[in-house]
Amino acid sequence: MAMPPDTTAEPLLLRRDDAGVATLTLNRPARFNPLSLAMLEALLEAFDAIARDPQVRVVVLAGAGKAFCAGHDLKEMRATPALGFQQRLFRLCSRLMMKLTELPQPVIARVHGIATAAGCQLVAMCDLAVAADSARFAVSGIDVGLFCAAPGVALSRNVGRKQAFEMLVTGRFIDAHEARRCGLLNRVVAEAALDAEVAALAAAIVARSAAAIRSGKQLFYRQLEMGVDAAYQLAAETMAHNMMYDDAAEGIDAFLARRPPMFKGS
Repeated sequence: MAMPPDTTAEPLLLRRDDAGVATLTLNRPARFNPLSLAMLEALLEAFDAIARDPQVRVVVLAGAGKAFCAGHDLKEMRATPALGFQQRLFRLCSRLMMKLTELPQPVIARVHGIATAAGCQLVAMCDLAVAADSARFAVSGIDVGLFCAAPGVALSRNVGRKQAFEMLVTGRFIDAHEARRCGLLNRVVAEAALDAEVAALAAAIVARSAAAIRSGKQLFYRQLEMGVDAAYQLAAETMAHNMMYDDAAEGIDAFLARRPPMFKGS
């Protein structure tokens, strides 16, 4: 049986742009913003548009309502049990997760409520993550007989192996403070301060050279998959080319002259 299309009048994904920051908000709050096939497609389309937009310097990914994201849409998955559909769903999800690292702009996860299964994966794949102190995290597919294999890829690249595997085989929740200690989050603040903390982090990035951040983000993820020698070779080449940028010349001149730099901003 095919899952009926989402006929809710509200768009699946909201976008708001302000001062170089594009905020994308998952907009199915009544169901804790599940990553349905349609939601994955909407996110990929939005990220493709943002990648081409030189005015966007930082992306913030958020969830509407009481939670960030509860993972995949289990109702949709059970309503369409054919292997072909499941393969399409998870391949699309994997493409989305890789898109986060390929996007030229840094992506900040703004997390409140719960981030479970693929929702936790989404947090792990964002470049940066800020959470409310009341947020909770789990890869709890195992509770319904489904090992969170794809979320495990992201989780094991953020936290220690034993911590990741325990979460995967028990489905247990961790709170925001434990998530920060184990490397899943950058910052934890009171929920009332969450927007201000995310805005401050985004502003700190916007104030830097966009060209340097673009090349730096690309280098950061490529070198992680390399041996140390190859990583240093790539890093050296990246820095040499970075020195050819107008922003680098301006930044160094400004430092030597003890004045604020005037970066191009794109």
